[in-house]
Amino acid sequence: MNVATLSALAEPNRLHMVELLRDGPLTVNEIADRLHIRQPQASKHLKILNEARIVDVRPAANRRIYMLRTEPLQEIDDWLQTFREMWEMRLDRLDAYLQEIQREEAKPTSADSKNGGTQSD
Repeated sequence: MNVATLSALAEPNRLHMVELLRDGPLTVNEIADRLHIRQPQASKHLKILNEARIVDVRPAANRRIYMLRTEPLQEIDDWLQTFREMWEMRLDRLDAYLQEIQREEAKPTSADSKNGGTQSD
């Protein structure tokens, strides 16, 4: 997993840009307008996302159109999958332990069998 990807996404504006681009390509001005930031600020953030290979840019006349690349996000998902698997194993062990406790609690005790399964006051 590329640390540069996580580093680039750590900044809130850049993360919001990635979320915007999830729905499809946008120009710098569209991104700036939607995030309520100035165009130079949006361009600066998009440059960092481009250097981290999270977005691709395509010139169209005097505009620059940005689109999301899936590979870096897939790398993050693959990395996160290892943590999902670890937690699933831990939760499975916890579930088995809790079921064992329930089975133990459901077993009649020797005092219950002597009293015919009822408690005396």
